[in-house]
Amino acid sequence: MSDDARRPLLQIIVASTRPGRVGEPIARWFADYARAYEGFEVEIVDLAEVDLPMFAEPEHPRFGRYTLDSTKAFSAIIARADAFVFVTPEYNHSFNAALKNALDHLNREWAGKPATIVSYGGVAAGARAAEALWPVLVGLNMVPVPAAVPIPFAMKNVSGEGDERVFTPAAETEGGAKAALDGITAWIEKLGLQGTRS
Repeated sequence: MSDDARRPLLQIIVASTRPGRVGEPIARWFADYARAYEGFEVEIVDLAEVDLPMFAEPEHPRFGRYTLDSTKAFSAIIARADAFVFVTPEYNHSFNAALKNALDHLNREWAGKPATIVSYGGVAAGARAAEALWPVLVGLNMVPVPAAVPIPFAMKNVSGEGDERVFTPAAETEGGAKAALDGITAWIEKLGLQGTRS
């Protein structure tokens, strides 16, 4: 990449909106890991802060003719990304409603961009959430990379209180993060996404 070319923007989307959610420190860890990887600009998009209403646009998102200010603002956030990391819990053998609602709000803004899934839970490590999320990403024309980051018993690796909580990954989790970022990087190069965002 030339000196004047920008790095692709990787957005890390925190799916859970619950107080005390484990996804928040996990997302901060992944953001730090991605910055150290040195291939990306990194931005965390927290759905609790975005605070989208239940989808209520009168037209299909593929047209991009949004009427609600909340949708317009979210569209601008997602449109500027080149790739995504979805940090999702597992609720009742699937991913959570706030993430589905966010995905359903938009269409073209997601399309053609690589994505990976960081799932967490108990013994299953959010595997069923990731399995349910994968076809939704495909349906929105994203490019899910095969490498994902399942985190079992995630709470055991979180220390501290409140906003100071820290997630300390196992070696296998770090290995999964590297594989996921390698996969995203490879697709960004294949798709020619570098330097496309104004």
